[in-house]
Amino acid sequence: VPMIVLTGAVDPDEALTYTHQVLDHQAVFRPITKATFQLTPGGAGLIAEKAVAVATEPRQGPVHIDVPISVADAPSAPHPARRPAAVPAVPCGTTLSTLVSWISEAERPVAIVGLDVLQEGSEADVGAFLEKHQIPFITTYKAKGFLPEIHPLCLGAAGLSPLADTRLVPFVRDADLVLSLGYDPIEMRVGWRDPWDPAQQRVVDIAAVPNRHYMHQATLNHVGHVGATAAAIGEMATPRARWISGAATELNARLKADFPHDDDWGPAAVIAEARAVLPDTTLATADSGAHRILLSQMWDCYAPRQLIQSSALCTMGCAVPMAIGEALVAPERPVISFSGDAGLLMVAGELSTALELGVKPIFLVFVDASLALIELKQRQRHMTNRGVEFDRHDYAAIGRAFGGQGATVRSRPELRAALESALAADTFTVIAAEIDRESYDGKF
Repeated sequence: VPMIVLTGAVDPDEALTYTHQVLDHQAVFRPITKATFQLTPGGAGLIAEKAVAVATEPRQGPVHIDVPISVADAPSAPHPARRPAAVPAVPCGTTLSTLVSWISEAERPVAIVGLDVLQEGSEADVGAFLEKHQIPFITTYKAKGFLPEIHPLCLGAAGLSPLADTRLVPFVRDADLVLSLGYDPIEMRVGWRDPWDPAQQRVVDIAAVPNRHYMHQATLNHVGHVGATAAAIGEMATPRARWISGAATELNARLKADFPHDDDWGPAAVIAEARAVLPDTTLATADSGAHRILLSQMWDCYAPRQLIQSSALCTMGCAVPMAIGEALVAPERPVISFSGDAGLLMVAGELSTALELGVKPIFLVFVDASLALIELKQRQRHMTNRGVEFDRHDYAAIGRAFGGQGATVRSRPELRAALESALAADTFTVIAAEIDRESYDGKF
């Protein structure tokens, strides 16, 4: 997220003898931002220009600026000229001819599409390339909806579910050409470390930045604009029949069978019922937890960023404020957040923000009175459950207490009725879906 974070600071001379609220903000922010600056009167314009440039250049992220009190009150120097935008890089010469020949020759290609494509706005160019050459594709969980997930070439999202990995990773290893398109492995779990062999397979990595992660390697690396590169090589390469054994179609069917939508009740039934009731234009957010793993596999997205969620640091509590933000940006569209009960408890006070802003998201809470994902990991390691259980609270009453609607549901018909009521409401709704403990077992 390209974000500028401003902090107020005690002036350096004052901090020599004054201790109240004196903190080295730059030391705090350095590990979690792309850059950190301390504002000076003479350099304010330059620092502002640098901060925006660093935040918005690939890959986007937050930049911190510390503002001493006296600097905040000082006049600034004239703002410097803006830096011209960089020209998108596309391959040429030997690199271009190699890419074109490899794509023309491949019988079993597969693409992995990541967030760089969405950040560039290159969905149309990359999508047209994959469709022209009939290349099945996997997305990372943050690139869901790059093309509608009902697309026949779409093999779903990867990175969270070990069950899905048992299908997807062998498929990738069987490919004769792997196209890594804007793929950032920070989104992926350990099963995606070295998921292919560049000595035995042709692997092409096209990304906005060089590979410094070493989570995988490629036969050919190109740093540049993913969409422009896809358009260039797609125009020159020769389309041909792909995966003539039907392996891609078979894999898609197996993945859909692994995550069935017909459970009577439980987390999968909650997700399936919500997807069935809510319009295709719905914007969804997801907190960290067991429900997110299942949601990433079962919640079909029909456009980019229809599901935004906690990513690499797995932040709990994020779904509620993200849903409020979505509702502010797109008040005409339904918005739903998916939280575990512990995640909602961490940020329950934000419900008052939803009321004050006049937005009406649906806040759906999976209530099992447990940190389900941690509890599952403890059981898998034959450990005693510790620190993962808490009381079942009345989340519907919490919603009503903050001025919204509230409903507790224990069946698909009850959930359907609550969702339909929420869609018609003029305020936010908290829906508490009560499920059994250990109900995620075997689901993802």
